[in-house]
Amino acid sequence: MLWILITLGLVAFIYFILIKPFKYWDYKAVPQPNILRLWVENVRQILQLASQADILTSFYNSSQGSRYAGSYQFLTPALILKDPDLIKQITVKDFDHFLDHNQFISEEQEPLWGKNLFALKGDRWKDMRATLSPSFTSSKMRAMFGFMIECAEQFVRYFQNGNTKTVTVEFKDAFTRYANDVIASTAFGITCDSLKDRENEFYIMGKEATNFRGFWKNIKFLFIFICTPLSKLLGIKMFDTRVSEFFRRLVKTNMESREKNGIVRPDMIHLLMEARKGRLRHEQSDGVIDTGFAVIEESNVGKEEKRQKKQLSDDDVTAQALIFFFAGFESVSTLMCFVVYELAVNPDAQQKLREEIDETLKNCNGSLTYEALLKMKYMDMVIS
Repeated sequence: MLWILITLGLVAFIYFILIKPFKYWDYKAVPQPNILRLWVENVRQILQLASQADILTSFYNSSQGSRYAGSYQFLTPALILKDPDLIKQITVKDFDHFLDHNQFISEEQEPLWGKNLFALKGDRWKDMRATLSPSFTSSKMRAMFGFMIECAEQFVRYFQNGNTKTVTVEFKDAFTRYANDVIASTAFGITCDSLKDRENEFYIMGKEATNFRGFWKNIKFLFIFICTPLSKLLGIKMFDTRVSEFFRRLVKTNMESREKNGIVRPDMIHLLMEARKGRLRHEQSDGVIDTGFAVIEESNVGKEEKRQKKQLSDDDVTAQALIFFFAGFESVSTLMCFVVYELAVNPDAQQKLREEIDETLKNCNGSLTYEALLKMKYMDMVIS
């Protein structure tokens, strides 16, 4: 009798824990890989034997001829869209019906993650989206563009000062440091030179905040993702306390200094301070043409002034500023690496882009403007 109970328990465990969670898409008649392959991919991901991109590609290719494919984020079902028209329908035309992102970490566990725009849901997301949306109009971007130009010129000077005809560059490191300096200037209102001062605190803390690599970080993330109540009870956090406190202190002292000394610097901290006072509004178009594949028109959700949230706490402001790190630190540097690689192996495209850049700079008398950049059609094609 004991062996029968053990056998039944083992069968129940195998079915309800190892098999049933991976039958979701089968029940919906959506193509998905077989269960053994799903477990193999999960193990590969946990042990970091394959990149997330490779695993997603594996799922993507598992359903030839279908517009979508079933996959799983550990035990959570996820649908991979494959058809470009379907993707556009959901992400552009119907995006307000799909506005909730998967909140990996709760607000109680990580306020600086749970309060940012990417993690909010429902009406709270709509309120914050309407609050932040006026920060990204052409006039606001133009005002910040000068800070980006300063960082770009600083980047160029660093390599020109070597006084050598040939410069060896580790592009991922160099572009990560450049992205860090742009984010520091435009989002947090501080000046960095991370190529020259390689161990500056802002760069170290930013890199730590966006670093999700490593076996034990993966295990911690998996535990938080699967056992949320228990991880909350045990006080397990994704961010190191010193990282969270660094950005909290940075934003708070920055805002206090500006209020006390009447400092106005047209960066994200200033715009968030204006939003907190209810003084941020959408402006009428000023004639700047934001065209191209890399730019989309703001939706009506972002233009609802009645939804603007007036009571932004220090954590709300810090969380929105910090999202620039997650959005721009790794992704921008990786994009730039791919761009320079493709330009290196496609010299005809490189030459065509160089000609457009030279022509644009000539028309600007050597100083690039925001309007001129938006008119660079081939640059937009290369980036896209």
